[in-house]
Amino acid sequence: MVCVCNATYCDTLDPVVLPAPGTYVRYESSKAGKRLERSEGSFQRSLHAPDLVLTVDTAQRYQRVKGFGGSITDAAAINVFSLPEPAQDHLLRSYFSEEGLEYNLVRLPMASCDFSLHAYTYDDVPYDYELAHFSLRDEDTKLKIPLLHRASAMSTRPLSLCASPWTSPTWLKTSESYVGKGTLKGQAGDKYHKTWANYFVRFLDEYAKHNVTFWAVTAENEPTAGLINNYPFQCLGFTAEQQRDFIARDLGPALANSSHSHVQLIILDDNRLHLPRWAKVVLEDEEAARYVHGIGIHWYLDFIGPIQDTVVPTHELFPDYFILATEASIGAYFWERDVILGCWERGNQYSHSILMNLNNFVVGWTDWNLALDLEGGPNWVKNYVDSPVIVDASEGIFYKQPMFYHMGHFSKFIPEGSQRVGLVASKTTNLEYTAFLRPDGAVTVVVLNRSLQNVTFGLADNVGLIAAVAPANSIQTYLWRRWQ
Repeated sequence: MVCVCNATYCDTLDPVVLPAPGTYVRYESSKAGKRLERSEGSFQRSLHAPDLVLTVDTAQRYQRVKGFGGSITDAAAINVFSLPEPAQDHLLRSYFSEEGLEYNLVRLPMASCDFSLHAYTYDDVPYDYELAHFSLRDEDTKLKIPLLHRASAMSTRPLSLCASPWTSPTWLKTSESYVGKGTLKGQAGDKYHKTWANYFVRFLDEYAKHNVTFWAVTAENEPTAGLINNYPFQCLGFTAEQQRDFIARDLGPALANSSHSHVQLIILDDNRLHLPRWAKVVLEDEEAARYVHGIGIHWYLDFIGPIQDTVVPTHELFPDYFILATEASIGAYFWERDVILGCWERGNQYSHSILMNLNNFVVGWTDWNLALDLEGGPNWVKNYVDSPVIVDASEGIFYKQPMFYHMGHFSKFIPEGSQRVGLVASKTTNLEYTAFLRPDGAVTVVVLNRSLQNVTFGLADNVGLIAAVAPANSIQTYLWRRWQ
């Protein structure tokens, strides 16, 4: 199940319009071939209710949403620009415009990552502690920044950008290498750590000169990667204690004393199995905690770190810090195929993860590369993975995969500022679901059926009852206005 887009054709959605009171609108995607197909219906006042009823309970209030989106890596930008310009526009509109998924979160690597053509940082001149030679690269000025400007121009929602570094310059590292096991030289408070903190500020300065401002930075992408022997691509190791001290003594003050004091700081940005310990180490330290706003989690190894043992206790301990899913991709494990065009099951995996996260206090979900090639790259260490959009530059086309449509069931209908509310099932069910009250007062409900059977159910609110069916292997989003 894919949509094939080119310079002249791409499927589009209409802007979301709230239905008349007493009616609802439903969007459905399915393995059978529906792609965010819209239909309308009316609430029924008195109806013989099915066994299974999902009842909206707005007295139960949970987290507010930050948003949904994906990442502009060097590879993603290279792939977008490999298309004819009208097709580039179709691709960007598919993600960012009102006729697409209306993404509002964008993650950006600070300099290179594995999804780059080569390893580099913004200051590869040895021992340049003053960062006199700091400068953005062609990857920024010719690829990522132009893409951001185009995305921003076609978006009706303000974009929130988050930047993450993979590695520091090698001359700041114990390994003297971009890759492999290595941390910053010395310890927090010294010239190595101060230089690395100032590098963040310089990055924000240089992007600001190009009219790009950031909502947040993460202290380091996957800080535990740099603690692993022979790690294959760019990394910089921090233990929780090292991250705590770096933030308290160097990064926190550097950001606070810069013109970017409004930029939010996110810790961890690594697999959730490090929770709640990582959060305890950093946030129980008052000096570090005052600079921190949120906790970033990646979805890899979720199967050995259940959400109830990791995210939930972290939220209970530190309810004032948001938890945001900052990276996910399929195809990363050695036993997985990199790209499987049209794979519905991979869409299911995205939605299952998003629902599990949203139902456990997470405020948003960020996909990894916005677009990759047929191989799942480019990636300079061949760490190929899948993406919701796959580009075939030789044909001037791109494929919108099931993962793309699954993302849209959330991103388009649950805008920033929406608040999760209760959705109570009358009996146990295999359906997965969540409910949100939007800033405009409407309700959004998402229902995922990963089973092979159609499931009949009712959706109840103060407006009445919707008689519904979740087809086998489908995802649905319902939207309606409540009686005030």
